[in-house]
Amino acid sequence: MSSSRDMIAARPAPDQRHGVIGWLRINLFSGPINSVVTLVVLVLLVRLLWPVIDWALIEADWVGSTRQACTGDGACWVFISVRLNQIVYGFYPEAMRWRVDIVFALFALLVAWLAIPRLPFKRFVGLFALIGFPIVAWILLLGGMFGLTPVPTRQWGGLMLTLTIAAVGIVGSLPIGVLLALGRRSKMPLVRGVCVVFIEFWRGVPLITVLFMASVMLPLFAPAGAEFDKLLRALIGIMLFWSAYMAEVVRSGLQAIPRGQGEAGAALGLSYWQRMGLIILPQALKLVIPGIVNTFIALFKDTSLVLIIGLFDLLAVIQSGLNDADWLGFAIEGYVFAALIYWVFCFSMSRYSQYIERRLHTGH
Repeated sequence: MSSSRDMIAARPAPDQRHGVIGWLRINLFSGPINSVVTLVVLVLLVRLLWPVIDWALIEADWVGSTRQACTGDGACWVFISVRLNQIVYGFYPEAMRWRVDIVFALFALLVAWLAIPRLPFKRFVGLFALIGFPIVAWILLLGGMFGLTPVPTRQWGGLMLTLTIAAVGIVGSLPIGVLLALGRRSKMPLVRGVCVVFIEFWRGVPLITVLFMASVMLPLFAPAGAEFDKLLRALIGIMLFWSAYMAEVVRSGLQAIPRGQGEAGAALGLSYWQRMGLIILPQALKLVIPGIVNTFIALFKDTSLVLIIGLFDLLAVIQSGLNDADWLGFAIEGYVFAALIYWVFCFSMSRYSQYIERRLHTGH
């Protein structure tokens, strides 16, 4: 039995490595050498970044409607603000841009609903995002039904066209890629051979060739009088092209799953599709999340290639604005703005994939 005169056992000192000061001490100033290196790097960063900040923010011109408003030594963001509607909507008629706004708002709502874990009914929302939303978006954007004025796809452009191509390519290439990956590992020679030929063919040609064939050569083989929309041809070509790359990404995940997983499912009496849907594919897709998102990011950036077939995406609209005689000499501002938009979307996809990885991490 202890008494009040017994010595208290020694305890470790309180951990003071919390907060901003603690993080700086641990990561940047943990010793004399690290402190010197940190200070040198900070000085170099300030010297390199300060001219950029001064040009882009401090000395920049923000307000105006003509190039005469750009009197400072910095960037002229007036060029972007004047042409912002065209950058976002392309050549879509101004009186009907509310239809594009509805599609943007619905798209943002679906993405937010699927991204926030606490919101319910994700299965139904996901099904609507995959099946219902493309139909609603196509009706609203194209028109010609329910009293909506038709807007041909040649008038689409800008950010809306970039997002349309990227969304259709991403939504279409993933399920096709999964089926191709399963077909390539099939034990049926005919199925395996068809999948191998398909994958190797599309991986063996550049995307520019695919777009050129879809735009110029494919109509030559179509029946007389048949017409296919140029954007629709480009969407099909992009979807098939990236599904081949997606198939190889998914196949790498399937190969990483031990054979015993499938054998255990078969011992339980599960069919092939039950084993794939309940046991193997969920694990394989979880393993290759970085590869899948990397393919999505590459697809999003490659949407700018549609310019070669006459479709004006975000980058093409900005480039066309730079050829305007009233705005000559502002190419840097245009390309910086385009790079910023591409970076925001690509970085968002990258960060969300990391969040999904952490959320699905099970420790093995």
